[in-house]
Amino acid sequence: MSEQIQKTIDIDDILKSKMGAKARYVPRFLVNWLKKIVHQDKVNAFLWESRHLTGTEWLEECVRYLDMTLIIDGKENLPAPDDGKLYTFVSNHPLGGADGVALGSIIGRHYDSKFRYLVNDLLMNLPGLAPLCIGINKTGKQGRNFPAIVEAGFQSDNHMLMFPAGLCSRKINGEIHDLPWKKTFISKSVEYHRDVVPIHFSGRNSEFFYNLANICKRLGIKFNIAMLFLVDEMYKNVHKTFRVTIGKPIPWQTFDKSKTPMQWAKLVEDQVYAIGNGTQQ
Repeated sequence: MSEQIQKTIDIDDILKSKMGAKARYVPRFLVNWLKKIVHQDKVNAFLWESRHLTGTEWLEECVRYLDMTLIIDGKENLPAPDDGKLYTFVSNHPLGGADGVALGSIIGRHYDSKFRYLVNDLLMNLPGLAPLCIGINKTGKQGRNFPAIVEAGFQSDNHMLMFPAGLCSRKINGEIHDLPWKKTFISKSVEYHRDVVPIHFSGRNSEFFYNLANICKRLGIKFNIAMLFLVDEMYKNVHKTFRVTIGKPIPWQTFDKSKTPMQWAKLVEDQVYAIGNGTQQ
């Protein structure tokens, strides 16, 4: 592997950027384990091979690389690209990575890349993805600027693709389900007159992932340890088929004062799972 490939994603550099001088106290065996669990060499090889691609083309190359088969139901519900309106696309988040890539490839192709993600700033390290991202670092200084970052996204002339749960789905009472959706997509869609398009993405991670997340929750561990395994989970999901179900746009005027933004968010969340189960069109 060449020197250039190694520098694309480098756990040593990421630790230094997050921890500063304290990074040198992290044991070498732990650093090496992190490199293995995030598949550093394998990911860097792909990033090098796809370095000539950015945006939607890069997302489509990711879908090919992961050998994902996407079955799209309700594609006719995607608003026409030339209708002069901007939309907020919201989805459940079962996989925590591959689902975002897949949905971005669909939305990006339909709207000629005129969309943006709100993502964890670690993903900004991916050159092909960075042009489509508004980075969020909720644990650092940027977290305090979160409202301004969201504002910039909704003020732009791009559609927004959001995962309102923030984190990927967990196993709750025996079912794979998102954590409660946050209300930001409701309040901002109303403020900027964007209709909301609900999307359901099928899929799940491993039992190991869900057990780890639940153990950390029971122990009161605030750091999202499960997040470290999302790349590993992505590789466990190669060669699989996923169903994407797109619901009809919900006019922004629907979200009136009869309910709070949080209550409306819960209703849209329920609607997403309903269209995924085939109980609502």
